[in-house]
Amino acid sequence: MIILKSRREIDRMKVASSIVAEILDKLRLMVCPGVTTYDLDRFASSEAKLRNASCAFRGYHSYPSSLCCSPNNQVVHGLPNKSKLKSGDILSLDFGVLVDDFYGDAAITLPVGEISAAATKLITVTEESLYAGIEMAVSGNRLGDVSSAIQTYVEARGFSVVRDFVGHGIGRSLHEDPQIPNYGLAGKGVRLKPGMVLAIEPMINEGSHQVKVLDDNWTVVTCDGSLSAHFEHTVAITENGPEILTRI
Repeated sequence: MIILKSRREIDRMKVASSIVAEILDKLRLMVCPGVTTYDLDRFASSEAKLRNASCAFRGYHSYPSSLCCSPNNQVVHGLPNKSKLKSGDILSLDFGVLVDDFYGDAAITLPVGEISAAATKLITVTEESLYAGIEMAVSGNRLGDVSSAIQTYVEARGFSVVRDFVGHGIGRSLHEDPQIPNYGLAGKGVRLKPGMVLAIEPMINEGSHQVKVLDDNWTVVTCDGSLSAHFEHTVAITENGPEILTRI
């Protein structure tokens, strides 16, 4: 069941989403060669506490950390650890908080030091595909219009869209209906209405779209070892167009 939010509820979600955006922006400045994802996780947790926000991921289905840290060929749900990042790595950070009964959720992918032109292109195309999807998140459109826009943008530039993991509705629960694939047919799926709030999150691979889950039961990696990037915004459908709640 898709739960429509009132303007007041969307404004409450905007508070949580703004905190997510602020903390990710601070983490962006910390990512460099020599830092560990364990350090980033501790920082995100402490920053959330300072803002009286609860970390959304810690304890969610027993996830052990506050921040999902997925370097290089890790797609999503990577576990923070004490290994040092190296120049040439790329790192996806996914973070969410709960404030006043509502969630916010966003993700970014960052370069670590100097990265290759191919890795830069992957990051750029993934972020641009997110905005291509958001442009279609308009009242009266279909969910497939969002999905198709992302897929078309990505595949035209030589990359592949992960199919096993998708975006989601968000509100009083971290994951609500509807599921939001990053591939599909325009004109298909549920009709978008004001009050819907969506976590749109393309996960894009340099090589094949195929992925697998490691033995830790969390970390998702590309089957062919190719790089993967991930961007996400929490977006409200309004009568005046899409409103990005996790924008700085």
